[in-house]
Amino acid sequence: MNTEIYKEGQVVHSPTFIDGHSVEIPILKILKQDGTVYDGAEMPDMDQALATKTYKALAFHRALDERMIASQRQGRLSFYMAALGEEATSVGAAAGLKVQDMFMAQYREQGALIFRGFALEDFMNQMFSNEKDLGKGRQMPIHYGSNKLNYMTISSPLGTQIPQAAGYAYGQKMKGEDAVTICFFGEGAASEGDFHAGLNMAAVHQAPCIFFCRNNGYAISTPADEQYKGNGIASRGVGYGIKTIRIDGNDILAVVKATQIAREYALKENAPVIIEAMSYRLGAHSTSSPKHRVESSSAIAMSRALLIACNKFICAITWFSPQ
Repeated sequence: MNTEIYKEGQVVHSPTFIDGHSVEIPILKILKQDGTVYDGAEMPDMDQALATKTYKALAFHRALDERMIASQRQGRLSFYMAALGEEATSVGAAAGLKVQDMFMAQYREQGALIFRGFALEDFMNQMFSNEKDLGKGRQMPIHYGSNKLNYMTISSPLGTQIPQAAGYAYGQKMKGEDAVTICFFGEGAASEGDFHAGLNMAAVHQAPCIFFCRNNGYAISTPADEQYKGNGIASRGVGYGIKTIRIDGNDILAVVKATQIAREYALKENAPVIIEAMSYRLGAHSTSSPKHRVESSSAIAMSRALLIACNKFICAITWFSPQ
């Protein structure tokens, strides 16, 4: 047996099983809801300019989603997918990357485009499929793409971006580029075969790819406990031999920090990383989906606390006033 791959563990003399919960997975939290940070927390590399840009992107994201949902309900727009409650994942990831890094989204990561400078007009042109749309009106609404901003055009089939990201990152390594690829997907997409093929390929060929899972608890209307029985998605990373970290997906500082260290590791070691962000989708899967659950007051408060906590944090270190 190749002991370089299969490390010999404790020797036992009776059958001993392990399961998906055998490995205890810690969760990274930095920012409290009152705007303070946990004692001893390692802060991300963030100056005033980055913090302000991140907060503005979060606020713009929330406003865009609310107005586009209203536009669809009024019949002005055919379709929309919001990220209410999950904005910190895509905005924080974009804040932790460099502009040359390739962003491969699933379909709920408009926050990264906002952070990178995708204009409001660009969003409207895409969603209304007019002649100024970068995709020439050939895609459904919210299927954004921008060559200038290194944001790969979204495709509808679920999970196809995962093996594509592994291959693209491998190409970046072969070219010697100072860049990584980040690939977003939900825990529902992790049930697709492309998830397993993409992760194994990235691990074996040592591709500098960050696989970012938004675990919001629901795949459309299917709750996580009906999708899998293991310890989330992070435990699967361990099985593929990939460095893995679990974070609070509503903690903007944790998202930025995890992405920064994941990027540093991926480039230095030429190896993939998995980030599992535990979040919550406040609302239906899309405007075409019925709302299958009634939100609790705590879930609504948690979602709204994202912007409040970020605002309080920036004000607490006197970068700008509440006014």
